[in-house]
Formats: sequence, structure tokens, C-alpha cells
Amino acid sequence: MLSGKHILLIIGGGIAAYKSLDLIRRLRERGAKVTPVLTRAGEEFVTPLSVSALTGVKVFRDLFDLGDEAEMGHIQLSRAADLLVVAPATADLMAKMAQGSANDLASTLLLATDTPVLLAPAMNVRMWQHPATQRNIATLRGDGIAMVGPNDGDMACGEFGPGRMAEPLEIVSAVEAHLADGPLKGKRIVVTSGPTHEPIDPVRYIANRSSGAQGTAIARALAAMGAEVVFVTGPAEVPPPEGVKVVLIQTAQEMMEAVEAALPADAGVFAAAVADWHVEGTSDRKLKKSKDGLPTLSFAENPDILKTISQRTEGRPALVVGFAAETNDVLAHATAKRARKGCDWIVANDVSPGTGIMGGTENTVTLITDDGAEDWPRMGKDAVAARLAKRIAAALA
Repeated sequence: MLSGKHILLIIGGGIAAYKSLDLIRRLRERGAKVTPVLTRAGEEFVTPLSVSALTGVKVFRDLFDLGDEAEMGHIQLSRAADLLVVAPATADLMAKMAQGSANDLASTLLLATDTPVLLAPAMNVRMWQHPATQRNIATLRGDGIAMVGPNDGDMACGEFGPGRMAEPLEIVSAVEAHLADGPLKGKRIVVTSGPTHEPIDPVRYIANRSSGAQGTAIARALAAMGAEVVFVTGPAEVPPPEGVKVVLIQTAQEMMEAVEAALPADAGVFAAAVADWHVEGTSDRKLKKSKDGLPTLSFAENPDILKTISQRTEGRPALVVGFAAETNDVLAHATAKRARKGCDWIVANDVSPGTGIMGGTENTVTLITDDGAEDWPRMGKDAVAARLAKRIAAALA
């Protein structure tokens, strides 16, 4: 809950501004005080009257409003809250933040504040993917600015892809996680989870039995301890946790790109069961039976995500945790994997069919670090996640 918390909500100019009205209601339901700042562009989509009615307080709009400055100057306004939330955060607003521009009330507040900032980006998919926007995002993340979303989805302009603003309840969860007092507050952690699907043709693919349960539990435990979590997941059976940024992928190559886009980060936890190979020359139509016999499939190696991130010379997370799902000689294979990949820790487990671990609710793991191998008793995956999150918090302290 957010009882007693003060949120300064900056509403940018975009069609997603209509969601800010529901966001205000959701925040106030949880006990938060919301002070609204409405940009000139934002007024094109929602009215000051509707925002004021929902917040129960006046709306701040102009940098040079003498009445506002006498009542509460913009410097004080920028520092009186527990968290600044920008929803929607447009490409223009993020560009101003990245460049240190301050030519209106919203950008001046964001430049003058010493309060944490959470952005909920919203824009056209091409604007989101543009190199200039991606440079600005990297700058803002490097400055410690947190983000929730954007999600993939249909756009008001008719296009589909990343750029859709996170839903109000997702933003509320991110606010709650950001304001939670925990040992990982201020830390950014990337977590991968689930299987990858490597296509053979439009209807068939190579996959594995991973449910995504352990990775989801880890992301949830880290967020509960105050971390900003970027959750990169394949098509898992288990739904992703709330309060984290979710990036949905299908293939190993997509997962690699999503992980690199999520950096910089303080830690990376690579719990996904990534396919080692993909089919070379994927067919664009369904393969049919033939009198010539079985089709021949050629395989190529997928990118090695754990090794690539572990061996980065720049931007490597301070802590890289890999997973080793083995069916025999678990300790030997996992120890060799840790040395080969260059990661800091390996969480090893036996996933042979008799264990019931892959796809089950429990896990038995061995944590391998510089200090040696530490066997953990069999326990629920949530308990494994909580124990691992505590170890990560201690390592990053």
C-alpha cells in the first residue's frame, strides 16, 4: 500500500494520457497523495478539470505562474514528493531529460529534483525504436532513472509493437516496488526466464519443458526487496510477476537482444532454459511428408547469452548468475560451465525426469561460487527465489 506516500504525477502529451486518469484513481485508492503537473501537450488529451477532480488538488501547469510560485515554487514542488512519475513519458519529454533541457514546468521539475523518478514511456513504435530515443533511454538509465514499460500492443496510429504505455495497475505495482524499503532499492537487475522457441516452419518449433516458474519467482523476490527488475521471458506457462518490466521474446536471438537492450544493470540472473541451437534456413511454409523421405534439418548455434554478458569488457553487471540444468554429473558439469562462461555464480540443479523439478513446484539446487559448492535442501521454488535474492542483496551491498 501507498498510505502516506506523495506522488508528483507529470502527465505528458500523448493519447495514453487518458490512462493517467485511471492511474490517479488507483494511486489514491492505495492511500497516496497525488499532485498533478499537466503539460501543454497533455491538455490536448485530458482536461485540467478532470485531473483536479480526481486528485482533489489543483493542477500545476505553467512555469511562470506567479500564483503557483508564491504558493509553492517549482523547486520546492520538485522535491516535496516521495517519487516523481511521468505517465505518459513522451519521446520529447525523455529527450529533454536526457539533454538537461528545462523550458517548461515539467522539464524544469525533472531537472531540479533530487527525488527518484519513474517513467512510463508511450510513443509510436518507430519513435521508440529510433536510435535517438534509444540513446536517450540509455542516458536516462545511466542516470538512475527507472522505467516501467512500454508494452507491445496496438497503437492509436494503427501500428503494432513496443511503445504502448504500461497499464495503470502495472505502473502502480512499479511505484510500490520503487518505494518499498528493501536492501535492493536502487538496484537494477535483469532476469531471464522460461524456454525459447526456435522455429522449424510456421507451425513447428524446438523447445524444452521449462515452465518459467523458477525465473518468475526470482523476479518477484527481487522486486519485493526493492529492485528494479527487467524480466525477459520466453513463452512460459507461468504468468510474469507484477511490478517488473516484462519483455516477451520467442527465440534465443531475441532474448540476447533484449538482455543487451536492458543494460546497464547491477546484476543479471540468467534462469532461462535457452535452446543451444536453431534450425538453419527456417522454412516459410509447413514442411510436408514426401516420398523422398524425411526432411533434413541443419542446425546452427544460438548466441551464448550467459557467456556474452559474463565476458563483456564494458557494461558488465557487477554480479552475473547463471543456471545449469543437468541430468547427470550435476556438480562437475555446473562447475565446468561456470569456468567456461565466466559468470560469478552458478545455480545448479538436477532436472532428470525422476526429480519432477522441471515443470514442478519444488527445486533442489547447489549454489557454486568462488567459495565452493553449497547444497540447498529441497524446497518450493518461491523459497529458493527468496534465499537467492537475499544472497544477491548481500553481494551487491
